[in-house]
Amino acid sequence: MALEHVLLVALREQPGSGLELTRRFERSLGYFWHATHQQIYRVLARMEADGWVSVETVPQVGRPDKRTFTVTPDGEDALAVWLAEPTPMETFRSELAVKLRGASYGDRAAVLDLVRDQLGEHTARLAHYEQLADRDYPDPAALAGPDLDRHLVLRGGIGLERFWVTWLTEYLEAHA
Repeated sequence: MALEHVLLVALREQPGSGLELTRRFERSLGYFWHATHQQIYRVLARMEADGWVSVETVPQVGRPDKRTFTVTPDGEDALAVWLAEPTPMETFRSELAVKLRGASYGDRAAVLDLVRDQLGEHTARLAHYEQLADRDYPDPAALAGPDLDRHLVLRGGIGLERFWVTWLTEYLEAHA
C-alpha cells in the first residue's frame, strides 16, 4: 500500500486541504498509517500531476488561499484497481516481542518497565477507541456503506488494543 491509496480513501470520504488531511491523520488515519505533513503535501502534488486529484483554490481573508483536493475519475479508477488487488497477509513485527523473548538474557527489570509503559499506552488507546465507538456509532446495527466500514475498522483497532492489553498484562502477572 502506498500513501497515495490512503489519501484517495480519505479524499473519497471527504475532500479537503493538505492541512485538513494532516489533521485527519492525527485523529484517525494515523492509528494505522503514519505520514508526516511534508509527505502528505509531496504525495498530493504527485497525485495532482498524475491526474488522480483536482484542486480548487479557495480564497481566504487574512490567510493564504486554501487548496482543496478532490478525487478525479482517474483517481477513482486507481483506487478501484488497488482495492481489487490481492493483499498479502499482515505480518507481526514487534521489537517489544523480541525483548520479551530475550528478557532472560538481560535486565528483566528494565524490560518489565517497558512492558508497563506499553501497557499504559495501549490501555489509553483502547479507552480512546472505545470512546470513539460509543460517541460515533451508538447504533452499529443501523450502519451501512462508508459508516459501517469505518466502524468495522475501529472495531478491529479495539480488538488489537485488547490483545495488547491482555498479552502485556499476562506477561507482567507471570513475572510478578
